[in-house]
Amino acid sequence: MAVSPTGPTIPTLADVARRADVSTATVSRCLNSPDLVSGATRERVLKAVSDLGYAPNFGARALAAKQTNTVGAVIPTMENAVFARGIQAFQEELGRHGKTLLISSSAYQACLEEEQVRALVARGADGLLLIGYDRSPELYDFLSQRAVPKLIAWSYSKQKDHPAIGFDNRAAMGDLARLVIGKGHRNIACITAPTASNDRARGRVEGIRQVMSEAGLPVDAMTLIETPYGIERGEIAFRQVMASAPETTAVMCVNDVLAIGALRAARDMGLDVPGDVSITGFDDIEIAMLAEPALTTVHVPHREMGRRAAEMLIEMLRERTSPASVKLPTDIRLRRSLGSV
Repeated sequence: MAVSPTGPTIPTLADVARRADVSTATVSRCLNSPDLVSGATRERVLKAVSDLGYAPNFGARALAAKQTNTVGAVIPTMENAVFARGIQAFQEELGRHGKTLLISSSAYQACLEEEQVRALVARGADGLLLIGYDRSPELYDFLSQRAVPKLIAWSYSKQKDHPAIGFDNRAAMGDLARLVIGKGHRNIACITAPTASNDRARGRVEGIRQVMSEAGLPVDAMTLIETPYGIERGEIAFRQVMASAPETTAVMCVNDVLAIGALRAARDMGLDVPGDVSITGFDDIEIAMLAEPALTTVHVPHREMGRRAAEMLIEMLRERTSPASVKLPTDIRLRRSLGSV
């Protein structure tokens, strides 16, 4: 064992190899690509690692390999179960390939996201997962100049050049709007997250408007409330909708959390859902099924998206190529919160 300047002995890779009776190459492979090592050997190596208290020399390994085996992700918020579910699957898949996830939250602030992206790159992130397309061209240029692969998630657009795995927010919400209108609703309102720098929310609002226009409904007459994320925010927004447009028969929310707030406000106001007003969401998080009444919403395959995002980013790092974007399907979960007029 090596001796540190301060005295205690520091176990080395060679020490682990001797303890496990394998080569140093096998130890390295077990730590970096465990799926390439047989189960019995892997268990023996990991036991030696645990017994000796060995920790890889991260700085030296990164310097030698010119990779840190870390991947960065910047998400808009850690409070939204939508991102939690997808990022969990993303991290699990990265772990299976010996990579570590560094994650940060931008609180939906473009300037903060840029700071975090630059910080992750400075700390040696090999690649980045970013949510949605909306960010400055300068930030994209920064990543290109440094040859840092980036993958967009939670959005998909044929018109964008950046590789992505996600879904068409506009089309998905349009399908739900078509169902709402098909049930006879003509006075429709929308509660949305701020749309200025959020292409997911913006696309969903545009999807409602497009389908309303196709149905011959006056798009400008739709009551639109923009509000930050949160159940209480959804409550406040719903009260604003009903105060300004009491003739509203359907309130379409761009995410389930705002919709849950709307449901709670409707109950407190003595309104029957869906008898007096229908309410819909988007995402299909667990609370959508537990709501009373259960929430009609758009189901998004968040875990599949997270897992496949990790696979794509690993391929980008390995092959140094830009893969084709992947569009994932969504579907409508019709539940009791949506009724006919």
